[in-house]
Amino acid sequence: MYFFFMKNSEPENHSQSQHGYIRFVFIYFLLQSLPISQDFLRAVVGTDWLHIDYGDMFTFSRLTPQFISGKETFLNWVIIALLAAAGTLIWGKLKLKNIDTDTLYYWTRVIVRYRLAIGILGYGFIKLFPMQAPYPSLSNLHTNYGDLTDWKMFSMSLGIVPAYESFLGAVEILAGLLLLFRKTATLGALTVLIFTGNVFISNLAYDGGEYVYSFYLISFALFILSFDAVRIFTLISLNRPAQPNRFKLHLSANLKTTRLILKGLVIFIFVFVYGVKTYQGFAHDPYQFPKNAGLSKASGIYNVREFRINGKILPYSQTDPIRWKDVVFEKWATLSIRSNRPVIIDSTNFEKIQKEDFNRNYELSGVASRHYYSYNADSSGHSIALKNKNRHFPGETLQFQLARPDSLTIILSGRDQNSDSLYVVLEKIQKKYPLYLGRRNPLTL
Repeated sequence: MYFFFMKNSEPENHSQSQHGYIRFVFIYFLLQSLPISQDFLRAVVGTDWLHIDYGDMFTFSRLTPQFISGKETFLNWVIIALLAAAGTLIWGKLKLKNIDTDTLYYWTRVIVRYRLAIGILGYGFIKLFPMQAPYPSLSNLHTNYGDLTDWKMFSMSLGIVPAYESFLGAVEILAGLLLLFRKTATLGALTVLIFTGNVFISNLAYDGGEYVYSFYLISFALFILSFDAVRIFTLISLNRPAQPNRFKLHLSANLKTTRLILKGLVIFIFVFVYGVKTYQGFAHDPYQFPKNAGLSKASGIYNVREFRINGKILPYSQTDPIRWKDVVFEKWATLSIRSNRPVIIDSTNFEKIQKEDFNRNYELSGVASRHYYSYNADSSGHSIALKNKNRHFPGETLQFQLARPDSLTIILSGRDQNSDSLYVVLEKIQKKYPLYLGRRNPLTL
């Protein structure tokens, strides 16, 4: 712990173990800060650099080293620790006497501060402009409580209070800004530790998919906070004098200018540019739901008044796995069907901003009892093609002719995924939603 609190002695006075510790810490956090993964290469190739948007910038802020493909795992940390240990041994054998461990620790802390700041700002802006947890969709509102996973209920609970979500985003942005400046970094790390610690526990409690990444941010915050932790404890808890840090890095005029330029670039890109683009995304293309508009004046929930399969009428049933119970048309080009046909739940619950409408699966993630379809209607509005959005039902398509004899009725006739002929009459239910009306607008029954 000596290097955390005593930065004014000469390297020759430090023990060999302390030298090794600083080298290990430097290599470990350097590797943790680099986006060593296939995702980074895909992001670089897949980004339109002339028209970069907030989704691209969030992706780069979110990248972590991945040596094992698939879901994030702590095994990647073990690999990094082993590489850092090997690097420390090789470094010791090389006997590079001219590297000052005090300076090395200083730059390690700089790397950790900026990586943590970028990561926390990435999430801060998509909460400040409440997109991470949006208002529930109509389909979600018409899903039984027991058919939602713990994570989906948690996310929807946050989504119905956008002002609180914006407040959480503002806290994250404040923490990120504090981390960008050396004198306020400890306060920023403490804020991250409290805030992201709650996120980590919430992910464990509600089976979220961000527990590895949230603990990744916590580990960075702990490292930064450790620099002043003992001093703070000594001064505040023990009421004793604490020795201040007197280490100062001496840089040439050119290096000082370079440092200011790099700091300015980070602030300009990840605060101003990212902030503006995130606001534009919130105004025109919130990423959790599809962007393409649905059928004109069709949004709402529909009762299945008549259902025929291969010419045979199926009466309403609570147990029939074939007959539809109700259908929801969203404002965007998504249609959901509730029935007793089993749904393999899409449990994707980590943050990823998708550009293609079909890949935006927030509305169906963590939901049972409903099948969600992305649809395309022809220009005349007389035919519609449905494609199941659930990754567990690849290639499932339905083709229908569509008729709208009046403003409340939609008739679908065509074939389902099994090539059975279907004839379905949908009748719109005139329903008001207190959640959308707000507490100050009375609901007239």
